[in-house]
Amino acid sequence: MSKKNTEFKIGEIVVYPKHGVGEIIQIQNMEIENIKTKFYVVKMEQSKLTIRVPVDKKIEVGLRKISSKKIIDEVFTTLKLKPKIRRIMWSRRAQEYEAKIFSGEPVKIAEVVRDLFRKNSQSEQSYSERQMFQVAIERLAREVAAVEKTDYFQSTEKIEQILTKK
Repeated sequence: MSKKNTEFKIGEIVVYPKHGVGEIIQIQNMEIENIKTKFYVVKMEQSKLTIRVPVDKKIEVGLRKISSKKIIDEVFTTLKLKPKIRRIMWSRRAQEYEAKIFSGEPVKIAEVVRDLFRKNSQSEQSYSERQMFQVAIERLAREVAAVEKTDYFQSTEKIEQILTKK
């Protein structure tokens, strides 16, 4: 992922790693304690959240444009691979999965989705595994939807179809 000095425009779809896909709805100048700062106002559709990212901190927080079609193709390839089941304690795996989800990188999120996915015929997951799977698939589906210009439900369905075909 390049860290070019990219300026974002109003109406542009972006990814904020900690919260997922959002839209820049405004570029706002604010003065806080006599310091004038310019902010991107990003509306996060899924969580009904509006965040302000200082323009000069966008690289630091990882704000980026949505992925290219090529990266989404990599995501689909990753989902088709055999899950990597690691025999370590859940708390350790959960930390690794969380780091991948909050990295904001679609291929890493796809790895989490793939590794936590369970077919109906497979053993039941714990509550925390299901929760983490839900967060990961939602993040991934929203970015896939943004790139493919479909809706969240269609992209979720597409991801689940790829996972069940393995």
